[in-house]
Amino acid sequence: MINVNTKSTKVDEVLDKVLQGERLTLEDGHILYASDDLIKLGAAAKQVMIKQHPENLGTFVINRNINYTNICDTYCRFCAFYRTEKSPDAYVLTDEQIFDKIQETVDLGGTEILMQGGTHPNLPFSWYTDILRKIKSRFDITMHSFSAAEIRKMVQVSGLPLEEVLRQLKEAGLDSLPGGGAEILDDRTRLRISKLKESWTEWMDVHDAAQRLGMNTTATMVIGFGESIEERLLHFLRVRDQQDKTGRFTAFISWTYQPDNTALKGERATAVEYLKNTAISRLMIDNVKNFQASWVTMGPKIGQLALEFGCNDMGSTMIEENVVSAAGAHNRMDKAALIRVIRDAGRIPAQRDTQYNILNVF
Repeated sequence: MINVNTKSTKVDEVLDKVLQGERLTLEDGHILYASDDLIKLGAAAKQVMIKQHPENLGTFVINRNINYTNICDTYCRFCAFYRTEKSPDAYVLTDEQIFDKIQETVDLGGTEILMQGGTHPNLPFSWYTDILRKIKSRFDITMHSFSAAEIRKMVQVSGLPLEEVLRQLKEAGLDSLPGGGAEILDDRTRLRISKLKESWTEWMDVHDAAQRLGMNTTATMVIGFGESIEERLLHFLRVRDQQDKTGRFTAFISWTYQPDNTALKGERATAVEYLKNTAISRLMIDNVKNFQASWVTMGPKIGQLALEFGCNDMGSTMIEENVVSAAGAHNRMDKAALIRVIRDAGRIPAQRDTQYNILNVF
């Protein structure tokens, strides 16, 4: 049996190390995960956050997640959103439907469109470049769109190299890439939950190529698939290693797997698990400045609490969202509610853009 005092001393040593600006190792991460002192981990993560964000802002972006198609041939076991082409409720949005959704977003003060969908096997690459050009000709808005899996599908249907696909998307109006589809950046769990999805290195290759073209991207993580602590830590280290190379991950966002209506089923990770993972991610990933709270999956109160566990950002108003809601997460907040939650947490609410430039302080 491990002596409790010895265990606590080891945790204190690791936290002292990180608060002195030293980089944590895989072994350090295991020591932190072995701790049951959630409050201590959260306090350290908040201290690290304050060093990078002394201004005491709690930021958010006004955006909309437009799911342009639910047709997908990747068939992830954890997804309740996808449909086959023959499904009676399969769809691809028309150009006009997409424009209407963007106009509504602009009218609400939105500055970002997170456009994502399934890996449609029969949408030509020209569909993506054409819709980007049409959007940019009509709207002054940031296109933070297409996951690595979607980019990989574009490579497949076009026959073009990855770098050329990304270059053409950028020329057509793609501004940055979201981190969707990262799940767990280790192939043991990836193969178990989605045999047809790209490997973790293929996910990272997409982000590396985009970053080398001058685009910023975000990194994400989903816990609760039955992954090991080692896999979670490897995920942190792999994001950190890539950030050392390019410095173009603007944010890290983690959330919990939503099991309702999925083939994988399972239990939701608890709020304690989420907050512990959030704190340790801030302590381990020392070179990404912004960490988003996942109120969409965890609810407003736990999202607010994440601001005490290393997060500086509340993500977005998420005017529309269809993927995690299909799996049972139905949390919603408008701009006024987000401002209230941030202010009640003792932070100064501030609206930002995709690149974390401050637009308005409330």
